[in-house]
Amino acid sequence: MQKKHLVLAVLVTLVWGVNFPLTKLGLRAIDPFVLTGIRFALAALPLVFFIKRPAVRFHYVAAYGLIFGLGMWGVINYGIQVGVSPGIASLIIQLSVFFSMGWGYVLFQEKIRRAQVLGAVLAVTGLAGIIATQHGDHALLGILLIVFSALAWSVGNVIIKQSGVKEIFSFMVWASLFPPIPLWLMAWWLHGSAAFANVGANLDLTAAGSILFQVYLATHFAYWGWNSLLKAYPVSTVAPLSLLIPVFGMTSSMLIIGERISTPNLLSIALIITGLAVGLYRTPASAPGKTLSQ
Repeated sequence: MQKKHLVLAVLVTLVWGVNFPLTKLGLRAIDPFVLTGIRFALAALPLVFFIKRPAVRFHYVAAYGLIFGLGMWGVINYGIQVGVSPGIASLIIQLSVFFSMGWGYVLFQEKIRRAQVLGAVLAVTGLAGIIATQHGDHALLGILLIVFSALAWSVGNVIIKQSGVKEIFSFMVWASLFPPIPLWLMAWWLHGSAAFANVGANLDLTAAGSILFQVYLATHFAYWGWNSLLKAYPVSTVAPLSLLIPVFGMTSSMLIIGERISTPNLLSIALIITGLAVGLYRTPASAPGKTLSQ
């Protein structure tokens, strides 16, 4: 990988990692589904008036927007609010790698290597360790929500693959049109009008900065950068770099919001990262064409 592309990969994973604690800061003032809805509304508007619609069937755009916005990010933010630390969330979401491998096997007849099976076993063992250390129904619910969001991300990968889209930035902008209203309806269903009360008053500099970071760096820049790398290099070269996301996520969570990780959770985290590394690693000789990816 060229140095400039390696720098781009590190910047993308850094942005995605830092996004988790910064999202936590925004959640201190705003309901998670309201916050996520604002994020995607700003990701779509006003750019949809200036960017040509991607040349794919529009139901792919709508389906991806709903899965990515509501099923993934809405659920992640709700999981963080109910008790999952941002650092742990940035790690668990990486389980989408193994869900994506499963979809590749079922839908596209992609082969699953022994290393991938071993990696999945190690990662699930680490996840079980994290679940075992959670105390209270809300904490366990939060972990399960993040696992669900990882599944949603993998479904989004299937949609991307099936659509054959090439205009990634345009696709992300247009897909962002679809999550806001369902997200705000979810907020209303869970909390009624209280979810929207004082949103303007609570939108201080910290919350506004969190939203702007999520829109323009974590959504526009990061997804453009990551998918540009996937166009230029085999997935087997790019995908392992996603292991930097939880590293940056946990480190920035410690620095920004003072997150502390217990020794049992550190051991579980080590198991998950080892599992991801084993599952993602592929020797050049065994690297086929592109498969489902993050």
